[in-house]
Amino acid sequence: MSQQNEDWLLLALTPGIGPAGFLKLIAAFGSASHVLAASTAQTAPLIGQDIAQALRERRAEADAKAALAWAEQENCSLLSLLDDDYPQALAETAAPPPLLFARGQRALLQHPMLAMVGSRSATPPGKQIAEDFARQLSAHGYTIVSGLASGIDAAAHRGALQESGSTIAVIGTGIDRVYPASNRELAHQIGRAGLILSEFPLGAGPVAGHFPRRNRIIAGLSRGCLVVEANINSGSLITARLAAESGREVMAVPGSIHNPQARGCHRLLRDGARLIETVDDVLDEIGRVASPPITPAATAGENQPVDDPILAIMGFDPVSSEALATQLGLTQGEVYAMLLELELAGKLTSLPGGRVQRLV
Repeated sequence: MSQQNEDWLLLALTPGIGPAGFLKLIAAFGSASHVLAASTAQTAPLIGQDIAQALRERRAEADAKAALAWAEQENCSLLSLLDDDYPQALAETAAPPPLLFARGQRALLQHPMLAMVGSRSATPPGKQIAEDFARQLSAHGYTIVSGLASGIDAAAHRGALQESGSTIAVIGTGIDRVYPASNRELAHQIGRAGLILSEFPLGAGPVAGHFPRRNRIIAGLSRGCLVVEANINSGSLITARLAAESGREVMAVPGSIHNPQARGCHRLLRDGARLIETVDDVLDEIGRVASPPITPAATAGENQPVDDPILAIMGFDPVSSEALATQLGLTQGEVYAMLLELELAGKLTSLPGGRVQRLV
């Protein structure tokens, strides 16, 4: 690594500077080397006395050395705004990360990208929708970008991995950590077949303030942002807002009025987001980049023929087995046996409180 890049790395990892402070310093002094050569009195007006002192004392030297050692590992690298393959769409946002840790296939950064985000507490149907959409959009040439969270994020990554492995996870911890730990195996798969990105130093934990910063990268990389399920307080709405502020398309999948995880999507729709029912709706909004053949059963969101009497009457809202027995004129035992068969076939899922919900 050149001295210029080493100085860039040291500046970027200095505690407290952040992307905005970094860019202020570069604009004022012209290069990272000139910033590091400046006095505390010169840098303090731009970043504050405490951070200027940290910069002067080179407090990021240990983090910088650790980063350089980490980047020597197979499939690991450091990506900076100085690099030719830094994504232009992200570079043009208000506060692009000056440095990213990258594990996996950096070539994916040159693919057309779509953000898919949603609730950590997603319903089984919501996760199925996310997985199906991600698989099909990946088949159409899009790299799916999400945040490796539980729920919708994880389902979107899995869907893309099923089709082509074309997925990017932007995380809110150091790249040497996995959060939540339950996604460890998924993270390993993405690190091999896709790409993991982080702007945080090695060892950084899941601090609350990291996740809005992660969300701006997800939004900045992508042509559009699709929200599958989200409650009113979901961080996914932050991603959608940042996408809108960056001129990206915002889309949302509607849900049942009885599902609290759909209320954030409904708010986005009221505020002007595009209503999404099928993969074609997404492609109409953000453009088509490839047209491989799609199998009839694979188009997520499209209505399929229903030949089962239970599926035909239950709709897509949660319903109790007792209500179904009454509607069908059957005993609860008979209905239970039918529901079990449908669940084993992947056509419905059991919910708390003895209720069930269609998946197809």
